Amino acid sequence: MQGSDFILGHLPFWVVIYGLAAIGWTLIGRFMLQFLVPQDSALYIWRAFRRLTDWAVAIAARMVPSFVAPGFLPLVAAFWVFTLRMVLGIGLWAAGWAPRFAPPAG
Repeated sequence: MQGSDFILGHLPFWVVIYGLAAIGWTLIGRFMLQFLVPQDSALYIWRAFRRLTDWAVAIAARMVPSFVAPGFLPLVAAFWVFTLRMVLGIGLWAAGWAPRFAPPAG
């Protein structure tokens, strides 16, 4: 593994990968929490989950057919966020922006 540049030397990779992971897991948390909390609840954790993920749920609502129940939209959005994370991770790795465990040859 590389030395001190393992984190800072690949900062765009880490920001994209961890940012999308945080959004994806927050979407899954929102899906599970919606069974315990009313949609118009004033609880701060519910408001934070909604504030972080409303944009992803709105995009997912436009991508899926209208017969998909609104309660399942956070799961659909999580699927697409994790898919985007995988595609961008592979793309960043192929472009050489991701850290490698062995130094590059040459």
